[in-house]
Amino acid sequence: MAPKAVPKPSRAAARAAGADKKETFVHPSAKHARKKAIRDAFAMEPISAFYIFLAANAVAALFSPIQDCDETFNYWEPTHYLGHGYGLQTWEYSPDYAIRSWLYIAIHAAVSNIRRLLPHSSKVAEFYFLRYILAFGCALCQTLMWRAVCLALSPRVGLFFILALVSSPGNFHSSTAYLPSSFAMYMAMVGAAAFINWRGGLKTSQGIFWFAVGGVLGWPFAAALCIPFVLEEAFFAILSDKERFFESFIRLARGAVATLLLVVFDTAINTFFYKKVEIVSWNIIKYNIFSTRGGPDLYGTEPPSFYFKNLLLNFHIWFIFALLSLPLFLLQKLLFRRAAGETFQTGLRTLVFLSPFYMWLAIFSLQPHKEERFMYPAYPFLALNAALGIHTCLTIIGNGDPKSLVGRIPAKLKLGVISMALFSSIAIGLARVWGLYTGYHAPLSLYAPLSDPKIGGPGDTVCFGKDWYRFPSSFFLPRDMHTKFVRSEFRGLLPGEFSEARTGFGFWSGTWLPTIGLNDRNEEDLGKYVDLRSCVFLVDTQFPAREQEQLPPSEPDYAKDVKRWEEVKCLPFLDAQRTHFLARALWVPDWAIVPERFRRRWGRHCLLKQRR
Repeated sequence: MAPKAVPKPSRAAARAAGADKKETFVHPSAKHARKKAIRDAFAMEPISAFYIFLAANAVAALFSPIQDCDETFNYWEPTHYLGHGYGLQTWEYSPDYAIRSWLYIAIHAAVSNIRRLLPHSSKVAEFYFLRYILAFGCALCQTLMWRAVCLALSPRVGLFFILALVSSPGNFHSSTAYLPSSFAMYMAMVGAAAFINWRGGLKTSQGIFWFAVGGVLGWPFAAALCIPFVLEEAFFAILSDKERFFESFIRLARGAVATLLLVVFDTAINTFFYKKVEIVSWNIIKYNIFSTRGGPDLYGTEPPSFYFKNLLLNFHIWFIFALLSLPLFLLQKLLFRRAAGETFQTGLRTLVFLSPFYMWLAIFSLQPHKEERFMYPAYPFLALNAALGIHTCLTIIGNGDPKSLVGRIPAKLKLGVISMALFSSIAIGLARVWGLYTGYHAPLSLYAPLSDPKIGGPGDTVCFGKDWYRFPSSFFLPRDMHTKFVRSEFRGLLPGEFSEARTGFGFWSGTWLPTIGLNDRNEEDLGKYVDLRSCVFLVDTQFPAREQEQLPPSEPDYAKDVKRWEEVKCLPFLDAQRTHFLARALWVPDWAIVPERFRRRWGRHCLLKQRR
């Protein structure tokens, strides 16, 4: 008997049946995983992006001056101590305070010592070898984040991300700086890449781990940059079913456990060096937030506008687009809601991507103590915001609807304006980079004559007065040549020296032996000074334009005292006090057509030798 035909339900019945079904939340990662990779004219191979980043970073490694004396005394000097047995010690490395991680230093010291295995080894070669390794590592991290941006957003946003980084003086400063804030920036890029790229599944635990590496080994506060991504995971977990909620919990738990294990490992290494249990990350937080004796504010405070001026100087038009990225995104949603083609979930993801930079800028602008390096961890997010901002701006002005005001503007005119803005931005960035190199590179090029046995030798001392903060590190001094200080007008605490005693295990005893003359109050210690007569060499900067000024008794023009001092080498050094702001901020040629007031004024950074 033939089966009866089943009548097809009507459309009304189907709609009624569908109304009884409960709609469930679908995690946007599931939708994202089904999307094909976007291919358009802006697509680029990862290796090409890597080479672009590496080229920009290699230029920084070779030519970037040391921007901050903290880089010299808190990182290059301890690294020199581990590798060569002596160096300058700041109070942060005193076992009484222990707010610096020896694991971070040990990793870099091991890398720099590899250079000794290669031909033509020298301490200067070790310095630049480590810088090149930092340039390579930074380029890898930048490429990973760029790739994630291209996959999650679009290759055009990725292209602007590259331009924002490689053309900015900010990248020139930060990419190869031996600072925890730069290291935290590297790890933030890897962590952000894990959070942003949902292809192959969510990588929350990996993202948390990499941010934790930047926070524990580098700078604890930088770990806060992952908060928007963690909140995103938690938000979608709450909206999901029980299975996905449990998966989210497992991912977050794995990240937390990995962070805890990392803290334990870092504590174990620091216990070896300090010879007592020290959780350095907590010590840093305790000093900076809960200190009752001045804390970081002892070293200078700045107004809330400090970072806005600084970022405008180092990122110019990219900083403006970074600030406008959120308003432009909201404007696009209001004006082109249908054309945007975004769901609630994808729009929320864009807001998450925009959040870290705004959050970081707001928090640190409210802190009294400000330094340029504090912004380093947020530089990749500034570049991402800027890329999204200009991408959104192009989408808005690219509207061809003749009924709209933007649509009436000729396409060639719009393209010309945008192109001119981008090329101007690149030109301004290059002008600032070249201006920084020509103006302040002298301290990295001054010490070569000391390697000549006819000029210097083991046991000689190189003294610093008012220029103590321009010392590039003991890597630039030949073996067994030490740095000393003579008194100047500076009345803060200068670095001491790591003990060279060999006791206990015989390994780096200076890291745990009690220290004398170090304090956390920036109070001057007279024991840090030596008599000028004991100095074989002296480094001083001479400013001829200030000859009419009355110099302080403790900061005379040593180079003019030719009966006592002979010049070994002198190099041009920018007189920032006498130079117009425009010529300080950018490279201005010393041409006759340039008005006198805008030309750069010069001094001389000199290596002097005491006559015997």
